[in-house]
Amino acid sequence: MTKNTSDISDASLAAAGEARIEWADGQMPVLRSIRERFAADRPFDGLAVGACLHVTAETANLMRALVAGGATVSLCAANPYSTQDDVAAALVANHGVSVRAQHGESVDRYAEHLSNVLDAGPNITLDDGADLVTVLHARNPSAAEALLGGTEETTTGLLSLRAMEAAGELKCPIVAVNESRTERAFNDRYGTGQSALDGILRATNILLAGRTVVVLGYGWTGKGIALRAAGLGGTVIVCEVDPMRALEARFEVVPALQAAAKGDLFITVTGSVGVLGAEHFAQMKDGALLANAGHFDVEIDIGELSASAALTSEVRPLVKQYDVDGKRLNLIAGGRVVNLAAAEGHPAAVMDMSFATQALSAARLAADNRLTVGVHAVPADVDDQVAQLKLRSMNVEIDSLNDDQRAYRHSWRPDVDEA
Repeated sequence: MTKNTSDISDASLAAAGEARIEWADGQMPVLRSIRERFAADRPFDGLAVGACLHVTAETANLMRALVAGGATVSLCAANPYSTQDDVAAALVANHGVSVRAQHGESVDRYAEHLSNVLDAGPNITLDDGADLVTVLHARNPSAAEALLGGTEETTTGLLSLRAMEAAGELKCPIVAVNESRTERAFNDRYGTGQSALDGILRATNILLAGRTVVVLGYGWTGKGIALRAAGLGGTVIVCEVDPMRALEARFEVVPALQAAAKGDLFITVTGSVGVLGAEHFAQMKDGALLANAGHFDVEIDIGELSASAALTSEVRPLVKQYDVDGKRLNLIAGGRVVNLAAAEGHPAAVMDMSFATQALSAARLAADNRLTVGVHAVPADVDDQVAQLKLRSMNVEIDSLNDDQRAYRHSWRPDVDEA
């Protein structure tokens, strides 16, 4: 690969990155089996795939599957702080992927890298936050219309895409990978549940036992975080705007402003904006910790936090302290997605299923030109296939319906004795 097709931090890190990729591959049997199938079937021959994803070892194995299937792949980061520079180097050196991503890149460089991937003329896009496909629509609507389609990995991204669809601005089909059954049950609940706390603990080295942990948002990700925080000995408070989710929460549920005075650690995972603002900061305890596990760094109002502070200081490499009315409020990882900005993201075993769904959905887009413009659910057979492959990798067998049971599921006639 020529040097001008990639923009990475340090090419000499390739060997370390390859070791990390192989370690993840050992925990991703579903995606590995799909890579082997793609190598035989070549579903992406002649196609270019543009991806805006977190550049991690797990993502690298998704890229390997696409390349094995014949795709020309261009990759940029979905977050300026989520790139593992050694993995980026290995993808360029060993796997034929054009990578434009550097850990800690500026907002301007991030935008430039998005443009670079679009300049490669993708036929299919893979997104984590919808940045790639929304920029394409804004920059070149005719190119967006020519896409075979794209996939989207996040709730936040799907909100944007559905708003585009409602306004009549969406020009291509999008598969909502984030809403697949395997994604919600495993990636969101188990993946974020573990990795968000991993990032917080790496950044702060605090003891969760005995602390009050406020989880703002009780969707699948919030549920996972709350359960794991409680399992580590924390007292959990949930803040939620959806009445059904609030009813479902098995913890104390209060408004965010009331929780502000109680919490020791605040974790936002709502997919919304300004969840914690000046009125909340004013109520918080001295020493409170603030972290975000949502995709974008807008859930904690950092502008208001800065404006409220008399002074700031970096007390740990990933912790910035704000003096607000004599109280020390500690922001972790700049309010960016904490599981990637302060740790390594989801465990490979979880991303195995998420990226298997991405890969199979992309292959479906490549094969089926009948999909209409709009946001579509992951096909049920794709979801089932991923679950079946995972069970097979675990040597788990399950029951199947017999003929009578299958017929009963599709029958509408009452069982009436006419004699």
